[in-house]
Amino acid sequence: MQFRKYLAELIATFGFVFLAAGSVLTNQFVESLLGNVGIALAHGLALMAMVFVFAGISGAHINPAVTIAMWSRSKIKTNDALGYIISQLIGSAIAAFCLWLIFPLEKILHLGGPALGINITFIGAILIEAVLTFFLALIVFEVSDKNSIGIAIGAFLAAAVLVAGPLTGAALNPARAFGPALISGFWKNHLVYWIGPVAGALLAGWIHSFIKKK
Repeated sequence: MQFRKYLAELIATFGFVFLAAGSVLTNQFVESLLGNVGIALAHGLALMAMVFVFAGISGAHINPAVTIAMWSRSKIKTNDALGYIISQLIGSAIAAFCLWLIFPLEKILHLGGPALGINITFIGAILIEAVLTFFLALIVFEVSDKNSIGIAIGAFLAAAVLVAGPLTGAALNPARAFGPALISGFWKNHLVYWIGPVAGALLAGWIHSFIKKK
């Protein structure tokens, strides 16, 4: 039965990355049709929809940083955590490959993957990703109802992309960065999107556990 959970994570991550990165590409291809507001809404609504559909099957982590944080608090077994992360990365890569097939090469910029803005340092980018992922993961740990969590994390991600999209791309999720990087070959500053989100999510798990401890 674990295969169902892994498949759910793969499909959910595929859907999220396809829509999130796709919104960036659409904005490039149709000359700023969406703008940062439209891209932020696409990210938030895509995540919300995937959580609504798959939360009852796998928990809808859709994010290796969230999975690692859940594993660190013993909310998921090691084998399942590895299965989730592998599934998420595969889903992201398939989504990026599909986008590569859809959009003309001459218009593509990193296949919609996140990148650092002007004057944003490597350390600064890690801090931005860590702080934002901290709050995203805190919502995941606190809100148990799947309908509420879908709305909460979708709204927060939209706000995060609206504010930090021009700074780091506001990935808050290693899988969001991995697929586009793999297919496009653009790995510059890729560690930002692992170090920041994983550190932020781990801290959120620890803080939440400490606050809730009786």
